[in-house]
Amino acid sequence: MIRVNWKHLAIGLAILPFAAVFVAWIGFFNVGASTGHWKITEWFLHFAMRSAVRTYSLAVDAPETLPREGVQAAAGHYARGCAVCHGAPGERRSAAVREMLPQPPDLQEVLAGDKWNDAELFRIVKHGVRFTGMPAWPTQNRDDEVWAMVAFLRNLPGMDAGTYRDLAYGHDRRPDPTGFHDDFDAALADCARCHGEDGMGRGEAVPILSGQRVDYLFAALEAYAADTRASGVMQLAASETDPRLYRRLAEHYAEMPRTGTDRDDADAALAARGREIARRGIPERDVPACVTCHDRPDRNPVFPSLDGQKRYYLEEQLRLFAEDKRGGTPFRELMAKVAKGLEEADIEALAAYFSGRSDTRR
Repeated sequence: MIRVNWKHLAIGLAILPFAAVFVAWIGFFNVGASTGHWKITEWFLHFAMRSAVRTYSLAVDAPETLPREGVQAAAGHYARGCAVCHGAPGERRSAAVREMLPQPPDLQEVLAGDKWNDAELFRIVKHGVRFTGMPAWPTQNRDDEVWAMVAFLRNLPGMDAGTYRDLAYGHDRRPDPTGFHDDFDAALADCARCHGEDGMGRGEAVPILSGQRVDYLFAALEAYAADTRASGVMQLAASETDPRLYRRLAEHYAEMPRTGTDRDDADAALAARGREIARRGIPERDVPACVTCHDRPDRNPVFPSLDGQKRYYLEEQLRLFAEDKRGGTPFRELMAKVAKGLEEADIEALAAYFSGRSDTRR
């Protein structure tokens, strides 16, 4: 029978941390990436990561159907922030990335099976993974963008190069999606991947910029770059563009005419309810008439025109205001207060009404 000397065991356990620090201090442990991990280390790290993601994803309320409206914008962000490490259809990863430790997985291969469920992917995309170089989403206030990325990732395994290029770039003048843009043509080409050069937007989650006022567009770019308006997609794009180009980019889109707009085919009763709120407000809930600020020719130049804007985009922005997750100019507090008085049916009605209006005012 083995007898345990508890005194000796306690002394050994007390010494162990100091021994570990001493081993680290003398540089015995090799931190070089060229030799790879020990098999047990590799197994343990992956086991710990999968277990943590599985546990924390239990608190994620996954939608029954992933949102498709934001897939195009997610593809554009993937091309800028993810493809360099994880690869993309028709784009090979660099040799430098393949020597990283741990090596970032090729997502087309990893996601081909049922290895991760939607809630787990959401957890990884939103919060990142420590000790791997996988960053968290640039803002923690835009779950809608994270779910859009999950929807894009679900389509990635079977996606061909042509489909990916169309989603991520959208035009033949393919820009370098990474790096800092200090040239106007390069910056505009990067913007056009999601917004189009005409400013009409290539996805339902991407707003129409054409015809908006210069001051509004310029203020939005500054807010994104300063992290006072949350968007993982736009914060990255704005911060990687020379601020001296912001006004010129704003002027370009402000000068673009609204072309090819299809009026939203919304339910007539829903749009009529939206018209009532837009013109009269909801006095009993301290909701003023929208047209008071957004419809006047002499309105504040940083107040956008809502006429003809995309319905999905309008709904999402109103929800963000109501949840105190929409930043921007100092006037954001006005909209946050208004949006808190709106119910979900009111938000849908207002979006239906304004998306169906012709853009006659700027």
